Amino acid sequence: MEEKEYFDLIFPPGTPQTIIRDIIKTFDVELVDRAEKLTFANMDGDVRNLIAARGTRDEMIRVEAFFKEKMQEFLKDPSYLSAQNSSQTG
Repeated sequence: MEEKEYFDLIFPPGTPQTIIRDIIKTFDVELVDRAEKLTFANMDGDVRNLIAARGTRDEMIRVEAFFKEKMQEFLKDPSYLSAQNSSQTG
C-alpha cells in the first residue's frame, strides 16, 4: 500500500479567520500547527507556532489558488471582514 505524501500551506500571521475557516470547510485538509523560524521585523530567528492547512498535493494546489483569491479580495476591500461576519449572523 502506497503512503500518501502531504503538503502544508502556512497561513501568515494576520490571515483573517474567515478565510482559514472557509478553507477548512471547503477542502479536504487538516488544520495543523507548524513551528517555523521567522525572519522578518523584530522576530528575526524567533520560532513561532503558526497555523497551516495540510493535505495532498493536488488538494493543496487548489487550496493555494483559493487562498490567493480570497486574500486579494480581502486586501482590495477593507469591508470584507464585516461583510463576512454579518453574513454568518443573519
